[in-house]
Amino acid sequence: MPEFATRMEGITGSAIRAVFKLLAKGDIISFGGGNPSAESFPTEEIRSIVDSLLARDGANLLQYGPTEGYAPLRRAIAQHILAPKCVHVAEEQILPLTGSMQGFDLLCRVFVNRGDTVLVEAPTFLGVLQTLNLYGAKLVSVPSDEEGVCVDALESLVRKHRPKLFYCIPTFQNPSGRTIGIERRKRIARIAAEYDLLVAEDDPYWDLRYSGVPLPPIKAFDESGTVLLFNSFSKIIAPGLRVGSVTAEAPVIRKMTIAKQSADTHSPNLTQAIVAEFLSRGLLPQQLARILPMYGERMNAMLAAMDAYFPESCAYTRPEGGLFIWGELPGGDMATLVGRAADECGVAFIPGFHFFADPAGQEGTFRLNFSGTAFENIEPGIRRLGALFTEAAGAPLRLPCKAAQ
Repeated sequence: MPEFATRMEGITGSAIRAVFKLLAKGDIISFGGGNPSAESFPTEEIRSIVDSLLARDGANLLQYGPTEGYAPLRRAIAQHILAPKCVHVAEEQILPLTGSMQGFDLLCRVFVNRGDTVLVEAPTFLGVLQTLNLYGAKLVSVPSDEEGVCVDALESLVRKHRPKLFYCIPTFQNPSGRTIGIERRKRIARIAAEYDLLVAEDDPYWDLRYSGVPLPPIKAFDESGTVLLFNSFSKIIAPGLRVGSVTAEAPVIRKMTIAKQSADTHSPNLTQAIVAEFLSRGLLPQQLARILPMYGERMNAMLAAMDAYFPESCAYTRPEGGLFIWGELPGGDMATLVGRAADECGVAFIPGFHFFADPAGQEGTFRLNFSGTAFENIEPGIRRLGALFTEAAGAPLRLPCKAAQ
């Protein structure tokens, strides 16, 4: 067999793929993925929309379409997704994507040369770390605290490294669940303008707020055109539709459109039209009214169980929204505990070191997801995991870990 391309050296599969393999056993309580609940999918609404679309415009929707995207979707995104976030743009500044992850691949194609420095949060989304590594970027981590990325450190690193790009998830970050405050968002926009820094703002969780006050994205404060805003419908409608979008200045969108032509020609017309119709019919508010209480209840149940069963030495976040809780067990070795959790407790989670460009010193961190697990499984799953973590912390065991308990 011919040799693989050198860019594949050191590239491994996502840790989340391993969780899906565990789920094939059928007896695992999974806190490991990032899936929305199957109960959240608006199946009947989508069935009605598909029937209507095919009856009205089936021949066109099943034909090839423009790379620039389905025009009604671009209009709907501008009106129903961006305007409520105080982001006001023309349609030509929006490019529909085959899932928002495609957007990061296109961004790298257009802007990132091998060896370019890219700043990322510590921790950050492991899927984007994988993409950046594939394109040969030099990754530099920006530290975070309870209010998200530390902007003084960000500016210092920008001065030192002169990076091409800064990738961040300001709202209910994956994996930490943290949200960057309003003043830090404004400061990031100012830093981007002053240093001509591209900011890739990933915003898939903005609508998933269970308490507190919504904050405008960094893009709302962008006066220099250096912020690209990525949106996704995977968490708020359905991931199987594979529809997302990127919003940027028109010249950037034109370059990304050219890159997209060689990637997939265009995103599927039918799924673009489904999302456009879903938004235009005003179905998103009722969809959110249905799923937000469900997810909020699951998050609160998980936090209550963690309070009850996790050792006192274990620290964890208390998000106002999103899909994840982030924690750290001092002295814990999650690379070992993740296997024991699956084998002994019937529970899956993701060790936190996977979410760092530099994982040194992050052996005790972990991420838990509450959206993809049935409510009734959260308490027993956390109880079992708490027993394992308590044992690992050297504290007296309060409860047995075995899945039979």
